[in-house]
Amino acid sequence: MATQRLGIIMHGVTGRMGMNQHLIRSIVAIRQQGGVPLSNGDKVMPDPILIGRNADKIEALAKAHGITRWGTDLDEALTNKEDTVFFDAGTTQMRPTLLAKAIRAGKHVYCEKPIATNLNEAVEIAQLAQTSGLKHGAVQDKLFLPGLRKLDMLRRAGFFGKMLSVRIEFGYWVFEGDLQPIQRPSWNYRQEDGGGIILDMVCHWRYVLDNLFGEVQSVSCLGATHIPTRWDENNQAYDCTADDAAYATFELKGHQGEHVVAQVNSSWTTRVNREDLVTFHVDGTHGSAVAGLQSCKAQSRVNTPRPVWNPDVKQTMTFTDQWQDVPDTQFYDNGFKIQWEHFIRHIVENEPYRWTLPEGAKGVQLVEAALQSWKERRWVDVKPLNL
Repeated sequence: MATQRLGIIMHGVTGRMGMNQHLIRSIVAIRQQGGVPLSNGDKVMPDPILIGRNADKIEALAKAHGITRWGTDLDEALTNKEDTVFFDAGTTQMRPTLLAKAIRAGKHVYCEKPIATNLNEAVEIAQLAQTSGLKHGAVQDKLFLPGLRKLDMLRRAGFFGKMLSVRIEFGYWVFEGDLQPIQRPSWNYRQEDGGGIILDMVCHWRYVLDNLFGEVQSVSCLGATHIPTRWDENNQAYDCTADDAAYATFELKGHQGEHVVAQVNSSWTTRVNREDLVTFHVDGTHGSAVAGLQSCKAQSRVNTPRPVWNPDVKQTMTFTDQWQDVPDTQFYDNGFKIQWEHFIRHIVENEPYRWTLPEGAKGVQLVEAALQSWKERRWVDVKPLNL
């Protein structure tokens, strides 16, 4: 059994997602487990170099996790032929330029979503990646959540029968910053800095809906900026110019050709009264299921109770107790780490890989359609994006 090195240039890993999910829980975890196993029994050991603007911060992060290589000069890092992969988790506005630079330097590329702030740039970078002959991927982490993997298992088993509808509730209260410290960066609420929940979340909903429930055909979306003023990292008040909530309905073409309606609420201005920060409720003719990040509960056609509507009598049924847990029948690793392992095997042994930059461009396409729907107050059709 042999172990081969894979040099990875990691940019933007001092931010919350880049540091926690991609560096610590993915690359560092892979290194600690001894690498990524290949089909022939060999292993691939990631050898990252961390690149960022703040030398002190990037050096401290590298040393804290046993990484010997770090720097502040991305152009210099891209000249190293021994590092064949570029990863970006920096700002969305910079991403297309950085990806293009890395591709032209001959690097395979992998990045956070969204892959761009607008569809033109997303299509351009996806086409550049495809014509380069290099490997490319975009993060689609929700597909690897235990709850959604259980939902997908139910779908593949035919549990739902004819799928009818999907309801997704996502969000929590993000503190304004005057009374409690903020828990999301202030740029999230400034459109000029690439903020907005529609840009941030609708690209997630595109790949979740397409892969699990049905191909998106059209969208009706209403956005809102419910909180007009917030306080930033320096405790300075600023005007919010980006949407902090979105209320959308999607029409889907189900995997069996059926018409599926998906209602999706995304909000940073809601207080949670459900079992998780995001829940996915699926109804079908033969059964229903509700999933969170980890858990999934189901209720089949034959186990569906018969409630009686009587507003004059206190409800005696505890509806949530009438659902059955879908058990953990396997180990569910971190979703970001799983996708990293897939991408590494895709590079090294050409494992099939479908979560590419064109798939990321589809997410940006749906973002633009949702924004157009909000602006024009109408349904917007989503045409096939053939790249």
